[in-house]
Amino acid sequence: MSAPSDPRSSVSEDDGRTDPLVRLSLEQLRRRTSMKWRTHPADVLPLWVAEMDVPLAPPVAEAVHRAIDRGDTGYPHGTAYAEALAAFAAKRWGWDGIRIEDTAITPDVMLGIVELLRLITGPGDAVVVCSPVYPPFYAFVSHDGREVVEAPLGADLRIDPGALEDAFVRARRGGRRAAFLLSNPHNPTGVVHTRTELETVALLARRHGVRVVADEIHAPLVLSGARFTPFLGVPGAEDGFSIMSASKAWNLASLKAAVAIAGPEAAGDLRRMPEEVGHGPSHVGVLAHTAAFRDGGDWLDELLTGLDANRGLLGALVEEHLPGIGYVPPEGTYLAWLDCTGLGLHDDEPCDGPGVVADIAGPARLFLDRARVALSSGHVFGTGGAGCVRLNFATSPAILREAVTRMGRALADLEGPARVV
Repeated sequence: MSAPSDPRSSVSEDDGRTDPLVRLSLEQLRRRTSMKWRTHPADVLPLWVAEMDVPLAPPVAEAVHRAIDRGDTGYPHGTAYAEALAAFAAKRWGWDGIRIEDTAITPDVMLGIVELLRLITGPGDAVVVCSPVYPPFYAFVSHDGREVVEAPLGADLRIDPGALEDAFVRARRGGRRAAFLLSNPHNPTGVVHTRTELETVALLARRHGVRVVADEIHAPLVLSGARFTPFLGVPGAEDGFSIMSASKAWNLASLKAAVAIAGPEAAGDLRRMPEEVGHGPSHVGVLAHTAAFRDGGDWLDELLTGLDANRGLLGALVEEHLPGIGYVPPEGTYLAWLDCTGLGLHDDEPCDGPGVVADIAGPARLFLDRARVALSSGHVFGTGGAGCVRLNFATSPAILREAVTRMGRALADLEGPARVV
């Protein structure tokens, strides 16, 4: 196996960019103590978990510093977060459908989803997901006593209305209640659902008595060529819910807070959410997220410019170094879904190790072991994920180029049919 080269030697490839993705060196990033940078050994380039290699947006950093300087670290209070989100939605998406009285603060998006599902389903009821999809959709739903029913995406990686309707029928069988957990934009494929697609979802959900909960955490991260449509902004979605957060777009995963939003016909359900749920968010997190939505727009625009450039760079790198691997450029998020099924690798032999390390198999295992690049293994995303990997391209062009070059060398070094042993 060829020895990995050092991405520090190719920093000049950032080509004079000034966006947040080129502000931090590899040495600075390796000082971080978060999951992304501490799960694997220091020789591994981590392009797996959804953390970005960026500094904090100045308005967010200032809000956090002000809170610390004042000792303002008590319990969250007020509606400033929802108000900032409503103003952001009106400006960015032309959507004025957020009524502050029909919102609630939750600890984070996934815990908020669990609480919303508890309002409209019970143990033994069904939750539909479009696979392959974000792995916690399976874990959180099943751990709360609901059955996951898959509606696989089509070959174009978009929602298949026929598969979705069939899943709704199966979910409602026996008269049980059902919900559809929608990823909008979709993680891991980066698809941004169109208004027409979301209208179809709402129509089918109404027809079959299925309630929709839309995870819209990636909503601010829509790249050029696509437009985000809030699910609650389409006809027929009035009895649905959305949950949003500044977490992904401003890299605030550890500053916990999210906003649950009810459609007009779901407001009564949201008011049944237990009062103690609102005690879970971090007050400093709420302040940070509020600052992001209220004052972080310019920083976000710079980030989106960098992500758009990296999306194009990744396409060129895949074509040059990874022939035979399928890549459909994402329309949103900073996540790329790479189809490695043509490599003939096995996804049923995860490596030994604790936690997330044990979930690495197939092509992700190959690239970790032979290229020292950490990616998310596709098999954990459900049906349709086996043989694929998810790559986080929210990093510098130098690191991205080095990672894909290493991956290409690893494939070239294989002798005969690719196998994971």
